[in-house]
Amino acid sequence: MKPSPTPLPRAVFLDRDGTLILDKHYLHTPAEVEFYPGVAAALRRLQDAGFLLFIVTNQSGVGRGYFTRADVDHVHAHIEAELAAEDVLFDAIHVAPEAPDAPSEGRKPSPHFLFKARDEFGVDLAHSYMIGDKLIDLETGWNAGCARSLLVRTGYGAETERRATGQLRDAVVVDDLCAAAEWILRQDGTAPVNRA
Repeated sequence: MKPSPTPLPRAVFLDRDGTLILDKHYLHTPAEVEFYPGVAAALRRLQDAGFLLFIVTNQSGVGRGYFTRADVDHVHAHIEAELAAEDVLFDAIHVAPEAPDAPSEGRKPSPHFLFKARDEFGVDLAHSYMIGDKLIDLETGWNAGCARSLLVRTGYGAETERRATGQLRDAVVVDDLCAAAEWILRQDGTAPVNRA
């Protein structure tokens, strides 16, 4: 009897501003970083369930000349260090630094970085998830063929829910990253059922 094939890794792709950290206008210094409550615990639960973790972020402030790519890298080093202290490790952080009107391979809603994760890490996109607070985040997941895109109501999420009702298609709408992780883990069968 042939052994069962090893399942491909699954991933959760995460928007940054408005999803992991508070969205502050063109945030570009580590001192500005403020995590939403429960983010580290939610990410750790996803990681412990076997999901790879990726940040996928548009940072048009670089292309607009408001700050540098090095500034973005310093912010991400700070985010990684803060979360590593909570045993959370990202497999990659992908940045699209171009301004909205500039040519860009990776700027969301392009699925480029999700395809890159598929090619470099063997990620099974059909069993992976995209989480964000804007329609372009959801579209990124849809364009990549992810199992589901989840809209969080943090950041611009509540406004997106109000304004884009007809465009949300089969998106899952939840309050925050903690609720998004809970929803994913329930689909995966790894979250305890609350019978209260």
